Amino acid sequence: MEHSNPIKDSVGSPKFITFGEIMLRLTPPNYDKIRVATSFEASYGGSEANVALGLANLGIDSTFFTVVPNNSLGKSAIRMLRSNDVHCTPVILASHQDAPTHRLGTYYLETGYGIRPSKVTYDRRHSAITEYDFSKVDLDQLLDGFDWLHLSGITPALSASCAEFILACLKKANEKGLTVSFDGNFRSTLWTWEEARDFCTKALPYVNVLLGIEPYHLWRDENDHSKSDWKDGVPLQPTYEQQDEIFQVFAERYPNIQCIARHVRFAHTGSENSLMAFMWYQNHTFESRRFTFNILDRVGAGDAFASGLIYAMMKGYKPMDMINFAVASSVIKHTIRGDANITDDAESIQALMNMSYDIKR
Repeated sequence: MEHSNPIKDSVGSPKFITFGEIMLRLTPPNYDKIRVATSFEASYGGSEANVALGLANLGIDSTFFTVVPNNSLGKSAIRMLRSNDVHCTPVILASHQDAPTHRLGTYYLETGYGIRPSKVTYDRRHSAITEYDFSKVDLDQLLDGFDWLHLSGITPALSASCAEFILACLKKANEKGLTVSFDGNFRSTLWTWEEARDFCTKALPYVNVLLGIEPYHLWRDENDHSKSDWKDGVPLQPTYEQQDEIFQVFAERYPNIQCIARHVRFAHTGSENSLMAFMWYQNHTFESRRFTFNILDRVGAGDAFASGLIYAMMKGYKPMDMINFAVASSVIKHTIRGDANITDDAESIQALMNMSYDIKR
């Protein structure tokens, strides 16, 4: 596979760091609904943690920073990350004094089947990360030695202190010359559209790699009434021409952004989907291949797309290989139980990129 220069030529053996919440995931087995479940399968996940896991399994030096309660649940979550080669040295084990409710966020997943879609129920209010005082964190020390910082729109929705810390991270990373990726990841159960838009307006000037659909209309500009709010105008399944127009306007507005990417889903049933993606890079919009597949576990597919794209950029893939690798990474995640793409060799993802389904021997 031919490679081009990565987003920053200085990144040789890149060091990656991300910050967010890791949660306990409880899933009824055998596609059961929660109201009839008599047992739950336990695992751990969270958007930023999923990206760190995906990259670490592909061999990238990957670090995750979070706050968890200093109890068995918190330690178990961190043990899982470490078992997948994610560095967790900066993780804060919070005491009762640091976080009064002293709990790990939890979410429940009802896995969809056929025409019945999956459903997520959050129980993450007042978790340890939302109550921690981040003014205690030395950001200069935390980000020292890293090349890439990844953040999402989920964490700032958790609490005012988390939002302030994310903005501080963005500014410090920009000051230190890190490449910054940001995934909009709008969650309507955590905050309003207007709150998300106002935060993204503050964040976007510090972002180099923009992921997801939401940020294209998550900014505020009172002087621009023609394209400043695409809330009702961004198609979930755009044509190439529609997406190219949106990318071009966005790139003009934010010259700091070097790459914009989003995946597009076609849900045929709850168990069979198709996936493709668009990417703006080097002043051109690229369209990926389209994959159709059956779903084992959909959660974390967007995070697998993000980790796939980041990996491809770090390794200097050519643009079409970058976006096809990202989509293939997301597709493979749909075949893996749990939140993260734990594929541990890039060759498996590259084989899917090339539509090769041969047995590996």
